[in-house]
Amino acid sequence: MVEQQHRVPCRLFRQRSGSISALVFAAGAVALWSTNALVGKSLLASHPVSQVQFLQFAGAALVFAAIRLMSRERVAPVTAGGALISLAIGFIGLVGTMVLQYIAFASMPVIEANLMAYTWPLMVAAAVIALENPRRPALLGLAAVVGFIGVALVISGGRNQSWFEGDLVGYLAAFGSALCMAFYSIMVGRVATPADRLLLPSSLIGVALMFLWCARDGFTWPVGADLALGLYLGAGPMGLGYYFWSRALKLEGSGRVAVVAYLTPIASTLLLTLSGERLTVTAIVGAILVIGSCVAVGVERSEVENHV
Repeated sequence: MVEQQHRVPCRLFRQRSGSISALVFAAGAVALWSTNALVGKSLLASHPVSQVQFLQFAGAALVFAAIRLMSRERVAPVTAGGALISLAIGFIGLVGTMVLQYIAFASMPVIEANLMAYTWPLMVAAAVIALENPRRPALLGLAAVVGFIGVALVISGGRNQSWFEGDLVGYLAAFGSALCMAFYSIMVGRVATPADRLLLPSSLIGVALMFLWCARDGFTWPVGADLALGLYLGAGPMGLGYYFWSRALKLEGSGRVAVVAYLTPIASTLLLTLSGERLTVTAIVGAILVIGSCVAVGVERSEVENHV
């Protein structure tokens, strides 16, 4: 009995330590992701998507390779099926999310694309309702509905009070990017593969695919500040951002960590606004609904994990 009483504080201490580490990793990811849309916008003004994405994946691959070389974590052997599952999760989460996001950036107002791409927490909420047994499904459902109403307001009032200002492909790409990130956030904590082993193969595949895309479009190697910014997008938001987020999810799942992630659209939208991007009152209301609904989902998930 005494031994069990000693074990409880130790277990609680380990859980609290893991929660703090998860929050630190999540905060690091948010800080990097918040700069993604702003830097991406500046590069897309003078370079095609293929070139920007090639630099991104190249920078990310270098980061994942360096982390892999420095890692001393021992990993149990995996089956061929397990390796394929991990590769699929990494490919959809990294390549799918980022390529579709940048197609959206290039095809529609960046500030709208950025907000739509960060509806993935609402998609996670829908998956929780469908696949799990949430304590308050009505709250999750209401939050998701409110969030998607916010998306509609963003689209309708993003600029000049007109619907779909931009290519329809851009809106579909932003929605697809959110789906890919939702899938990744649900699945990454369910596999034992470390984050670096999960992401490195996908980044290398991304480099190869983007090289072929660049060869098709005609490749002109950026120099100077553009080269540095492109590599930053890869090493920062894509490389370290994904690595930090994956570590956070593996430590704690989608509870408190998810609440921190919802700061990203707030910070990134603020940076875009300061750079000259404009949101109307209608779009601002929509953005508040999107962000507020995401926070509600995150708080509910956090309370569920605390209850468990």
